[in-house]
Amino acid sequence: MSTKPESITEVGYNRFGFDSKIDVDTLRGLYLAPSYVKTPSQTVNVGTQPKDYGAESVYDKEKNTIQYTTVAKFPPVRLLPNAERKRILVTGGGGFVGSHLVDRLMLLGHEVTVLDNFFTGSKTTVSHWVGHPNFELVRHDVVEPFLIEVDQIYHLACPASPPHYQYNAVKTIKTSFMGTLNMLGLAKRTKARFLITSTSEVYGDPEEHPQREDYWGHVNCIGPRACYDEGKRVAETLTYGYARQDNVEVRVARIFNTFGPRMNPYDGRVVSNFIIQALKGEDMTVYGDGSQTRSFQYIHDLVDGLILLMNSDETRPVNIGNGDEFTILEFAEAVRDIVEKVQKEEGNPLAKRVNIIHKEIPQDDPQRRRPDTTRAKETLDWQPRWHVQAGVEEMVRYYSAKMKEGAI
Repeated sequence: MSTKPESITEVGYNRFGFDSKIDVDTLRGLYLAPSYVKTPSQTVNVGTQPKDYGAESVYDKEKNTIQYTTVAKFPPVRLLPNAERKRILVTGGGGFVGSHLVDRLMLLGHEVTVLDNFFTGSKTTVSHWVGHPNFELVRHDVVEPFLIEVDQIYHLACPASPPHYQYNAVKTIKTSFMGTLNMLGLAKRTKARFLITSTSEVYGDPEEHPQREDYWGHVNCIGPRACYDEGKRVAETLTYGYARQDNVEVRVARIFNTFGPRMNPYDGRVVSNFIIQALKGEDMTVYGDGSQTRSFQYIHDLVDGLILLMNSDETRPVNIGNGDEFTILEFAEAVRDIVEKVQKEEGNPLAKRVNIIHKEIPQDDPQRRRPDTTRAKETLDWQPRWHVQAGVEEMVRYYSAKMKEGAI
């Protein structure tokens, strides 16, 4: 089992000539910002302790209004010499994974440009950096070409949850292909290193378990999930086409289920679904009999893996995920226990225990999904450090604060 987060005071590595180490409390301060709930009788802080930097919000329960405040000072960032400071483009930087990557790269002292059309992302996830001299936020759809001078490109732009990528299947395929084509063209022109975040969905409903990078997958190419699965598969094909034909430096990260603060609470993902339902005292929905398995990694582990892969010499696809495997039913029970623990600590226990109910399983929902992360361990010396249950507890506290301040 991984180390519990209470004992983790620092994330990141100093490896491959790139120092990505940051203390955990600094990162926490960016997504667990001070937030206040105002009632006629009092104003209560439901977030973290006030700081002299970052953003704050005040939710007026009576008027149902929210007031955002950006404190005049930015979080302190590392001062790098020009030779070490990189110009980094993050597409999809307003999303869940992208915003955490942006936080890390900014704190490390690099110049970061975020490209996002905000279809699923949000400006609030990176608003604490707007105005910083090292930061630029551009509303742009990667389907259209974009010109900029950069050293590294993290290409994350694409809706990644079933309700979002199925909302407009043609647009999802277009984003995967045209967006990747445009960003690879930019990498070719600027001689930038290019990293694409692919997905465990390229393996489909796998017949091999756990999934290694050399497994070709078992995908339904005409099913409801195909727009995303096949979109990412062709994006990988395109990436290696540019590598072979035009000598573009490419990196491919196949991301497995990831969770953490800033996840959209209503995007249909299993972790956020369970936590929100339990916090609201609603029945927790398990699809099928709950025997299907998943593995979950905490967001800080993923960001560590992405930065390591970008700066390493590994050009083959690399699985980035947590090998701890749970059945969905086991996971639902664990989330229920953690929510009950947090609510008792906050003095707000539910009157009765929430029930776990079963519904029909969606089409093409994979039965088993767990990464073989041998390649990441051998070539990047990376492995997950955050315990899943402890990561869920941190996410429960985040959602609990957001519900109190009226954001959920």
